[in-house]
Amino acid sequence: MKKIVDGIIVVEGKSDVAFLSSFIDAEFVITNGSEISDDTISYLKERSKNTKIIVLTDPDYPGLKIRNKITENIENVNHAYIDKEQAIKHHKVGVAESNKKEIMKALDNLFVEKKNDYSSISYEELYELGLVGRDDSFLKRDKLSKQLHLGFNNAKNLLKKLNILGIDKSKVEEIING
Repeated sequence: MKKIVDGIIVVEGKSDVAFLSSFIDAEFVITNGSEISDDTISYLKERSKNTKIIVLTDPDYPGLKIRNKITENIENVNHAYIDKEQAIKHHKVGVAESNKKEIMKALDNLFVEKKNDYSSISYEELYELGLVGRDDSFLKRDKLSKQLHLGFNNAKNLLKKLNILGIDKSKVEEIING
C-alpha cells in the first residue's frame, strides 16, 4: 500500500518521480535540475497558499541550490533531507539512488524553514562545542545533522538551521554527548 502524502513533493527529475511513485501517492513537481524555472516557482508559490510544499532534492550542491531558490521565493517550505551515504548507487548520488526506508525517514522528519529574527546559538558557541575550527568539526557537524535530520551542513548552514529550530547550546551539547 502506498503512503499518501498530502502535499506537493518537489524533485529534480523524472527518475525521482518514477522511484517515489512506486510507494508514495502524491503530486510531484519536477524542477528539471538546478535551473528551476520562474514558471515552476510561480506555480509552487500559488499552490503553497493552501498546500504543503515538500522539497526532496538530491543531497548535493545542485540539490542545495534548488532548495535555496525555492526557500527564497516561498514561505514555510518543508524540507525532507536524505542521508548522502544512503543515496549513492552506481557512482551517482540522488533521490532515485536512495531507498524506500531513507525516503520515509526523511518524510517523517520534515524541517520547516521559517523566517525569524531570533538567535538561539551563536557561531562562537559552535566553535566552543567543536563544530567549527577543529580537525574533527566535520564529523561532529555530520553526527548532529543526522540526529536532527537536517541533511548535510557546513558551519554556516548548521548555524542557520539550529537558530530556525530554536536549538540552543545546551541542547546541542546534549545531542553531541548523548
